[in-house]
Formats: sequence, structure tokens, C-alpha cells
Amino acid sequence: MKDVVIFGAGDQAQVAYVCLSEDSPYRVVAFTVNREYIKGDQKLFDLPVVPFEELESSHPPDTHAMLVSVGFKRVNELRAELYRECKARGYELISYVSSRAIRVGPVEVGDNCFILEANVLQPFVHIGNNVVLWSGNHIGHHSRIEDDVFVASHAVISGKVTIGRATFVGVNATFRDGVKVGPRCVIGAGAAILHDTAEGDVYAGPSTPPDKRKSWELKSFQ
Repeated sequence: MKDVVIFGAGDQAQVAYVCLSEDSPYRVVAFTVNREYIKGDQKLFDLPVVPFEELESSHPPDTHAMLVSVGFKRVNELRAELYRECKARGYELISYVSSRAIRVGPVEVGDNCFILEANVLQPFVHIGNNVVLWSGNHIGHHSRIEDDVFVASHAVISGKVTIGRATFVGVNATFRDGVKVGPRCVIGAGAAILHDTAEGDVYAGPSTPPDKRKSWELKSFQ
């Protein structure tokens, strides 16, 4: 087993701890965040939370690997910066691919990726570095997910789609085959992308307005 330090202490880092502990050959031995975010002698799952500024002394890169497990703050740029800094310090960045994900044929996955259960990765898919695929997405054949992307649950990415660097994809978003999404886009929940997008485009998904009635007024529930 290889010893791993997780960067982060929030919800995503806690999910990563469970996944690595129960479904990987890695052993999580510590968490790390910047010193300013540590409160006293902080622990998480009975493991130390080490100041990132001191990590090389307590958990050196020649004996420890890392997983940067933070969300999509600043349209994924925070995670990208941390990923690059950890690599610059000499740490190996591991990837986690759930044993309950489905990979068919040749699929490329970069480092510091976090791919949860029920993702379907069809043949010739390329997943870049520092990519998060939450649960239940479909990534069609010959599609390319570039570096630093975050895809929330149940997106449908058809064949030969390119998702540009640092893009955020919301739940239930749909991409037509062959579409090229520019870098740093935000694709809202339920949005349907049928044409290429430009860098930084924002597509807000449809929102269902509330009915004028209250739930107790509905005859079908009486």
C-alpha cells in the first residue's frame, strides 16, 4: 500500500478518504490545508491535519503521494493551482477510479483525477489531469475531457465531444455529439449544449418555477 496525503478537509476530501480507504490500494495517512485554515490540533478521521507549509518535513514526497481533493472554486482554478504546486514540490499525484465505474476498451486517465461510481467511459475517451467526475456520468467514445474540469452527476457527454480546460459541468447537462466546449465555461444544471461554445461562456440551465398551489392543496395527494 502507498501512503497518501489528501489536500483538503471539506466534504469532497472526506468522500475521497472513504473511497481511497475502501476501494483502492492506497492508505490515507494525513490531510493537509494551509496553516490559516487549521484550528488547533485538528484531526479528521483520527488523522492529523498538517499545515501545507510544513508537509515536506512531516510527510516528504519520496515516501508519500498526494491527492488534491477540493471543489470547483474560482471555476476550478484553485484546484489547478494547488495541483501544480504539489507537483512542483515533487509529489506524485495519484488518481482514483472507482471499481464500480465502467471503462470499455482503451481509456486514458491523467493524474490527480477523482472518478466516482457509475461513470461510463467509452472507448478512446481521454481524461486529462486534475479532473473530477462525480457519480453517474456518460462520457461518449472519442471524447476529450481536458485538464482541471469538474463534471457533476449524470451529465451526458456524447461521442467526440471536447470539454475545455477548467470548465464546470452541472448535473444532468447534455452535450450533442461533436460539440467543442471552450475553456473555463460554466454549464448549468440541465443545460443542453448543441453547438460549440467560446471561452468563459455561461449556460444557465432551465429552472422550474413553483406552482401557485401548496402541496396540501393537490387533489392527487389527498
